[in-house]
Amino acid sequence: MIQAALTIIARDGPGRLTFDAIARESGLSKGGVMHQFPSKVDVLRALLEHQIKYFDDASPVAASKGNTAQHKTALMEQIAQIREVSHQPYSIAHAIVAALVEEPELLALSRETARNRVERIKAEAVDPELALLRWSAAQGLLLSAMFGTSPFSETERERLFRRLMDDDKWTALAHAKATAKKSSRAAPSSKKKASGKH
Repeated sequence: MIQAALTIIARDGPGRLTFDAIARESGLSKGGVMHQFPSKVDVLRALLEHQIKYFDDASPVAASKGNTAQHKTALMEQIAQIREVSHQPYSIAHAIVAALVEEPELLALSRETARNRVERIKAEAVDPELALLRWSAAQGLLLSAMFGTSPFSETERERLFRRLMDDDKWTALAHAKATAKKSSRAAPSSKKKASGKH
């Protein structure tokens, strides 16, 4: 039923997503569909949960989780997943976004998912703000591509994703920032010691 619903909204738009349409597309009875999903909101919620799980499971990072040598932080997982989504056809993603606009209460699920991901990123990051900026930049690259407002070619977007995923350079920047803060805190005490000698 979920696959049938995805087919309908990708092909015909969310406005055509009805119980009759799902029954026809899936080959099931309308009663059977309504037993599983009592309302259209239930259908849309199931679709959103399906897509969230799909991209979590299908990301290149998820495939390597069993290999500890390839362990990635939550931030790297998220950027890898966002990058993966950016290579997918947008018809289904567009349709689900449109469906969310029709049923704003479902945005709570998206917000909760994003909040959980952000908390994981912050908990692991040396510089949480820098990590969240990288995550937000990846989200911006995806959304601008989805809605046709991106000024970047696919090659340029891919290069920017690679830059966001270059953890060594960003980690070095975070450590340099932390070192600079420590130096600035130590500077006043050094001056006091110097003045005491005179």
